[in-house]
Amino acid sequence: FASLNTVPVGLSVDSVPSKKAWAESLGIKETRLLADFWPHGGVARLYGVFREQDGLAHRSNIIVAEDGKITYSKVYPMSQLPDIEEVIGALRKL
Repeated sequence: FASLNTVPVGLSVDSVPSKKAWAESLGIKETRLLADFWPHGGVARLYGVFREQDGLAHRSNIIVAEDGKITYSKVYPMSQLPDIEEVIGALRKL
């Protein structure tokens, strides 16, 4: 990601302690993980990916350019891991 001049972040509606435990269990050390805990799902709502029915954010990838504009957005089924190559391809087009 650094070679593409990007900063990846993970964002979920979980609390900071939950994010920390999750990252430790998966060995995530470099990716910034942000908690959209309070107001609950506030950022997810702004990006249109909050699931009101169950209080979660959709599994999604959103690329925000330096000017704050969304240049890529895709929502995935909760059971599907996003294709990282698809995201990298979108970044290379910027």
